[in-house]
Amino acid sequence: MIFLHGWPELSLVWRAQLDEFAESGWRCIAPDMRGYGGSSMPAESGAYALEHVVADMRELHDHLGGEPAIWIGHDWGSVAVGSLVSHEPARSRGAVLVSVPYFPAGHALQTLIPLVDRTIYPADRYPDGQWDYYRYYTTNFASAIADLDADKAASLASIYRSGDPEKIAKPAANATVTRNGGRFGGAHRAPPTDLDRALWPLADFETLVRAFDAHGFRAPCAWYLNDEANIAYAAKASDGGRLSLPVLFVNGDYDQMNSINGNHMGDPMRSSCADLTVAHLHGAHWLSLECKTELTFALRAWLESKKLTAV
Repeated sequence: MIFLHGWPELSLVWRAQLDEFAESGWRCIAPDMRGYGGSSMPAESGAYALEHVVADMRELHDHLGGEPAIWIGHDWGSVAVGSLVSHEPARSRGAVLVSVPYFPAGHALQTLIPLVDRTIYPADRYPDGQWDYYRYYTTNFASAIADLDADKAASLASIYRSGDPEKIAKPAANATVTRNGGRFGGAHRAPPTDLDRALWPLADFETLVRAFDAHGFRAPCAWYLNDEANIAYAAKASDGGRLSLPVLFVNGDYDQMNSINGNHMGDPMRSSCADLTVAHLHGAHWLSLECKTELTFALRAWLESKKLTAV
């Protein structure tokens, strides 16, 4: 089982799942992705296009022996898993996408914005819907990074929050980043924010902060700057991006950004996955942290239903 993290994470976000499945006999691997932690951090933004990320995973997989694996991703890690299994299906026995669904045409503003729920985000007020923050990276990258880097610990604490069911069907804060002049508005730095202890063991959060103190947010955020390259790469996928292997999508029912409940976000995935299972968890975006036990249970149930066993 190979676990791929997303933004702004490290491999340690999978600690609970790694421990559980390793005890069950699975060989579990969770790398720091390109731009994070102990991995390489190229200076060029184009180095974070998905084609290069998949090349990293291909080399890692070969190093591990190359036997077909269960690939599990969260956030941009989910995007990376979808990219890998659509281009190199022989490397996988099954794919798990946590929080972010699969977009066969490429994960990019061009493919995301047409799926925005306009009952929540009227086009005249929210032209990019919940993806306004993504647009802001493409138009004000230096400012976006400077704001996040101004107080890295507070930025991370403010990003990692437990889900709130009261926010469902309401505009996400990420939809007004451009209007506010940045994620943190005129302050241009995160407000002092207490750690959400329901998500993070203190020691793990301190490790996360040290990694971002050392390298900052530039490399992780550069993943957002490669839409054109990512769309072109998606067009080269096997079988037009259709996935025939078993796929599990784990939906965060309180996730204002990515939930597929009551909208069209999941339509491309449903139409392109021949063997799709959807699990629903009562959490928001950070499901490997917020719903540790529930996510492990959903993974086990799916593996058993597909007769996917440790070898």
